[in-house]
Order: sequence, then structure tokens, then C-alpha cells
Amino acid sequence: MSKKILIIDDSAVFRKIISVHLKNANFELIEASDGIDGLKKLSENEIDLIVSDMNMPNMDGISFIKKAKENPKYKFTPIIMLTTESQPEKRQQGLDAGAKVWLTKPFSPEELLDTISKLMT
Repeated sequence: MSKKILIIDDSAVFRKIISVHLKNANFELIEASDGIDGLKKLSENEIDLIVSDMNMPNMDGISFIKKAKENPKYKFTPIIMLTTESQPEKRQQGLDAGAKVWLTKPFSPEELLDTISKLMT
């Protein structure tokens, strides 16, 4: 059974780029357009890992992580923050909120797949 990954990003193009690479690696994908949509998708699905953007309308990535981690079901679900933000203080806020990894865009698909495989073992 393939692992389910939730991708949260307000850019449909970026979600598509990530989806192509992850589907080729045999992951099942669910997409969300912002943090609020991401929380809705979490309530409707069994998710094994989350890849989230930082800057999104309605609910940003850090707020999403904090809300997701309040749910006992997702307290230990690994979250990768994939963002253009590279400031050390933003990175620390994300890690403190519960992100396991902070990757900065642009990224290589190999780097993302390698990170996911490490988090899912």
C-alpha cells in the first residue's frame, strides 16, 4: 500500500510539479490550496506525511502546523516545510511549531524524495 502525502501550497503549478515527482515514486497524493484546506483534507484522509508551503492566504504554514499538531492523530506525522523563506528565525519558528525539515525553494526533486524516504523509515 502506498503512503499518502498531503501537499499544501497556494500555487497550483507548484503542487503539480511536486505531484509529478512524488507520483513517479509511487506515493499517493492529496493536494490543498492553503492551511485551512489542508486541515480539511487531514480530517477526511489518513495522511502519512505533509509537505507545506510557508506563505499562503487564509492560513500560513506555521499556523497550519500548530493546528495540525493539536490533533492527536497527527501529533507525530512528519511535516516538511518547503518554502522560499530562508531567514533563520522563520526556520526556527517552523521547527518549533513541529516541522521536521525546512527545505528552501528552489529545491531538487532528488532532495525532496531523499528527505521523504528518511522521514518515512
